[in-house]
Amino acid sequence: MSILVTRPHPDNEATAESLRSRGHAVLLAPVLKFEPVAVHDETEGPYGAVLVTSANAIRAVVPQLPELGLLKLPLFAVGEHTAAAAREAGFAEVIVAGGDAASLRDKVMQSARDKVLKKKSALLYLAGADLSRDLGSELGAEGFRVVTRTTYRMAPVKHLPRGVCEGFAAYGVEAVLHYSRRSARAFLDAARDEGVEISALAIPHCCLSETVASVLRDAGASRVLVAATPDESALFDTLERALRTRLA
Repeated sequence: MSILVTRPHPDNEATAESLRSRGHAVLLAPVLKFEPVAVHDETEGPYGAVLVTSANAIRAVVPQLPELGLLKLPLFAVGEHTAAAAREAGFAEVIVAGGDAASLRDKVMQSARDKVLKKKSALLYLAGADLSRDLGSELGAEGFRVVTRTTYRMAPVKHLPRGVCEGFAAYGVEAVLHYSRRSARAFLDAARDEGVEISALAIPHCCLSETVASVLRDAGASRVLVAATPDESALFDTLERALRTRLA
């Protein structure tokens, strides 16, 4: 029996390694494909800080970082995973939020109250093409000026790997891990197109947040579990709970 990981490459490889270290067999089905988008930003600076809600936003802009002159700015990262990508890219001052966009918004607001961040300075939000929430508008309502620049898009993959389809057919998939609302939708669409939707919806689905989980519930999944906090460690704990419940 295998755990199916739907998150995109290269993050899926790290997840698979962590799962294998816990004794699980793993199947990979990256249902979204990362596509960088060139950033053109010549008129809005200077900026007071950079905001990032995904490690992919940093990966996409790495080749442009020297010309954009962003590495000397403080960077607000949505969580530890994104923060690690920022440090690897060369950002020296990284402020880490609690794992979701709401906590990132609150961290920025608190930094302004603490005078760590100047509220009058423009903030550069490096974002994906499809946003689950409008962080720029939320901070704008609080008096901040946020400039949003798209650095990447995630394109849905139309088909599941053949080994994954065979795994569903043979009842060899034990649970599925979901990391984003978009990837959950892409997984469901691909499962439907492959004719394995019924088998896919019958097993436990472990989700990083309630927002992600709602996609699975709306599609008819009967066993949907949500991590206590929006991080991979909590998601793995949720997976173990789902497997124990299934065996009970």
